[in-house]
Amino acid sequence: MNAPEKDIKSAADEALVLFMPSGKRGRFPLGTPVLDAARTLGVYVESVCGGRGICGRCQIEIQEGHFAKHGIESSNAHISEFGPKEKRYAQKRDLKDGRRLSCSSTIEGDLVVDIPQDVQINAQVVRKAAQDRYIERNPAIQLCYVEIEEPDMHKPLGDLDRLKSALERDWGYSDIIVDHPILPEIQSVLRRGNWAVTVAIHQDMESARPSMIAVWPGLKNEAYGIACDIGSTTIALHLSSLLSGATVASAGTSNPQIRFGEDLMSRVSYVMMNPDGREAMTLAVRKAINELIEDVCRDSNVDRNDILDAVFVGNPIMHHLFLGIDPTELGGAPFALAVSGAVHSWASELDLDMNRGTRVYTLPCIAGHVGADAAAATLSEGPHRQDKMMLLVDVGTNAEIVLGNASRVVAASSPTGPAFEGAEISSGQRAAPGAIERVRIDAETLEPIFRVIGVEEWSDAPEFAEKARNSGITGICGSGIIEVIAEMYLAGIISEDGVVDGALAEKSARIIADGRTFSYVLHDGHPRITITQNDVRAIQLAKSALYAGIKLLMEKQNADTIDSIRFAGAFGSFIDPKYAMVLGLIPDCDLDHVAAVGNAAGTGAQMALLNRGHRREIEDTVRVIDKIETALEPKFQEHFVNAMALPNKVDPFPRLSAAVKLPERRQPVEADGSLDTRPRRRSRAERGSRPGRS
Repeated sequence: MNAPEKDIKSAADEALVLFMPSGKRGRFPLGTPVLDAARTLGVYVESVCGGRGICGRCQIEIQEGHFAKHGIESSNAHISEFGPKEKRYAQKRDLKDGRRLSCSSTIEGDLVVDIPQDVQINAQVVRKAAQDRYIERNPAIQLCYVEIEEPDMHKPLGDLDRLKSALERDWGYSDIIVDHPILPEIQSVLRRGNWAVTVAIHQDMESARPSMIAVWPGLKNEAYGIACDIGSTTIALHLSSLLSGATVASAGTSNPQIRFGEDLMSRVSYVMMNPDGREAMTLAVRKAINELIEDVCRDSNVDRNDILDAVFVGNPIMHHLFLGIDPTELGGAPFALAVSGAVHSWASELDLDMNRGTRVYTLPCIAGHVGADAAAATLSEGPHRQDKMMLLVDVGTNAEIVLGNASRVVAASSPTGPAFEGAEISSGQRAAPGAIERVRIDAETLEPIFRVIGVEEWSDAPEFAEKARNSGITGICGSGIIEVIAEMYLAGIISEDGVVDGALAEKSARIIADGRTFSYVLHDGHPRITITQNDVRAIQLAKSALYAGIKLLMEKQNADTIDSIRFAGAFGSFIDPKYAMVLGLIPDCDLDHVAAVGNAAGTGAQMALLNRGHRREIEDTVRVIDKIETALEPKFQEHFVNAMALPNKVDPFPRLSAAVKLPERRQPVEADGSLDTRPRRRSRAERGSRPGRS
């Protein structure tokens, strides 16, 4: 929301100034420094040097022309002439044509001021299919350059105390807490800098006392932070500039805790059964994070001592193990969290190899099985900022579900099990090169084509065999499982009840007897990849648990329909929304309003890293989210049973039906068996062309 204007009425001695891209504007007396105007309006403009014109962080551009929408005639003639500080900076460094230093230029008329992305306020952090995500910066770390008086026998004030006085004089910081490791070094640093130093100030909350966490001789012109999402399967880490907001490097790795247990509950069991289990898993995850920090620093040529802030998110068990907390209580009802609110720590306390003064912020958890990762995804996608009803789903072993709008938000977890990650599926595997990730089945011949991870071509392409030679065709991952079962339903191979139609064995050799049931041969090679009746049942059970949880939240919201759906997480990034809806994984919704949002938890972590206001936003939001415990809801079982059908036994899917020709529902067979109950099978042309990866 824009800051209030001082006085919209025109005045001869005032000018109207509009800052872009924030859109904030206000009236200011002529002669006001542009930097001061920005700060008055809450427009974040970096200035490490305190207005001395030597850091170059406060660059701006003046837009020329008439802006009718805002009633502004902007011109470079409405800003002060190029001053001595700017000339000196342009000579010694690089000041692009048309750029000015906001600390050294004053307002002389109406202006439209643009903050260049390469040095300031908004840096593109996440790129979606047709949308750029920007984060307005307001970090908890501020670099402050100061010049202090030299020691004087007539003024017996200590070196550190004179530094504090200079910080209050130039930057307005008072009552500063000083990290103890700085004390033994302060005199040598001041002398190496010839009484000019750069100080890193940490202030997470504006009402809190500021802390001096690091000091460098001379001008320090860069500082970094990391945002990390600790998933049960993978860990993703991003290194960002705290001054420009740019993400300078990213890295990921498998969570080494997998060796203690594939899923979350098995890791809790390991802790319960092994006295040193918690410590072993904590050490493993912290070591992996330190290795990722080393990777991103090496890739970007950044000194890890220049990392001054860090934000972490994860599901409740990952959250607890990272912080060194025993997760045993999360293994059974009432699933009590040791801490649910945001956690403030030091990197040194968590054995993270960064600057010894680096602060660590861990987002709050929503509930016992709805963690800080769900809170971060909520911050990223913002159902609490919507007028319409938004569903946010992170599909995993334990699906996290958030549903709401600006009026109310509810959340729950649903025990989907590991089927969507390939476990409990006969040919299932995690997403890796060689895994089938996309499937199409011809409704007339029942012949499939597919794509595997690492190869762009489909299996019917002439070059496919050669390109898949290295990886092979090894199994089927989560997105492929969803698509093959949905395609089997659309082709009539399975009924709405999930039964493989054995009568089709006469039509296609792909339908084979498998004990007392039948299976579908997806790939008749080495290994042979089949979809068994048990595979179909495993997916039905998993999707029914998720759908039942969603239905409970819809009832709590008195919502018959959902306006938009967001799939979060690595798995969600590759789910085709159409097939997820055909399967009945999610409720009926306009397919144009269903989207995968990638690692939304990681994006939320970056938002909290680059803007401390987002930390307060998610802390406030989590406090008012209503948490629903699905295990205690009497209607869960009813919704679960109805959701076993494809897409659902009782819920209509009119918007899906308008986009996809669904098989006709089978009618009860008459005693004489005269009614043909098999659904009509569609051709590939009716179902459309092969889409690429989401």
